[in-house]
Amino acid sequence: MFSRVSVDAAVRSWIRPDRPPSTQPPLSSAERRGLWVEITIVLLVTFGLSGLSSVLSLAESLATPGGLADQAVALNTSRAENQFIDFARQLLGVLRLVAWGALGLYLLWRSGVGPKAVGFGRSIRRPDATQGVGLAVLIGVPGLGLYLIARAVGANLTVAPSTIEEYWWRLPALLLWAIANSCAEEILVVAYLITRLRRLGWSENSSLLASALLRGSYHLYQGFGGGIGNVVMGLVFGRYWQKTGRLWPLVIAHALIDGVSFVGYAALRGRVGWIP
Repeated sequence: MFSRVSVDAAVRSWIRPDRPPSTQPPLSSAERRGLWVEITIVLLVTFGLSGLSSVLSLAESLATPGGLADQAVALNTSRAENQFIDFARQLLGVLRLVAWGALGLYLLWRSGVGPKAVGFGRSIRRPDATQGVGLAVLIGVPGLGLYLIARAVGANLTVAPSTIEEYWWRLPALLLWAIANSCAEEILVVAYLITRLRRLGWSENSSLLASALLRGSYHLYQGFGGGIGNVVMGLVFGRYWQKTGRLWPLVIAHALIDGVSFVGYAALRGRVGWIP
């Protein structure tokens, strides 16, 4: 059995983890400014701009007559009337997310932090898959409950994971969206941002909070429930990465959550009464 002392120590290590040792020399003033410029540009090109847009979307929803629960938002929508052009645009959207993730990995690599150093090496170990499934259940099931509660109390919009027409390519496209979302978000919001903030001297808790708030911000278009739920997800995912240095379990977990949501909704919509 675990002693109370060992349990308390384990809890404290998760609440206040030690920063990993750094072999890099301290940054000069010019290097610090350059790193802040890089972070700002990357976020404005990617999820930071999405966060600002989501804040405006939430403000617009709040200003619309009626409660948030009376409004709806779709995550994956058709992008053209012609199905082949629609499919091509879906693929371009997926490619954009892949490029965002690649940008984060490239910038880290240029600074001497390769993919393996952030837990995103070529090989996926069996524990990565097992822990990814566990994280998906840990986040996905309570997340669904939070969404239903938030919608019931009028703090969230009705979220439709997909409104794409029933084309032959719909399910593969939704799975690609799930994978691309997970790669881009976990690489940029966790590995890239926390690594960069560490380099600037931020504490583990401060960098974790910044990462989680960023994740929550670009989900605010769904309502307060979506924002809060993703902040919690960001805290759990970010701390897991800080403690283990493994990014694959986060990517797997996120892809499973999105994949089940997207594909499950598309398969059950119109067949199950309580699904809008």
